[in-house]
Amino acid sequence: VAQHRIIMEEFLGRKLEKHETVHHKNGKRDDNSIENLELWSSHQPYGQRVKDKLEWAKEIIRLYGDIL
Repeated sequence: VAQHRIIMEEFLGRKLEKHETVHHKNGKRDDNSIENLELWSSHQPYGQRVKDKLEWAKEIIRLYGDIL
């Protein structure tokens, strides 16, 4: 496991989800300070029904609501 992923997992207090990646803000891959790391997600809702979007929104809030 790459160091930047471990640092982000420690910061979050959990393992990264399959759809999550860690981005280096300044482009320097050897700068793994938490200030330079940004959590990205490629997770999208399955459909376009309002019910599906609401469930997706609840999941996003559950995962990320307390880190912002």
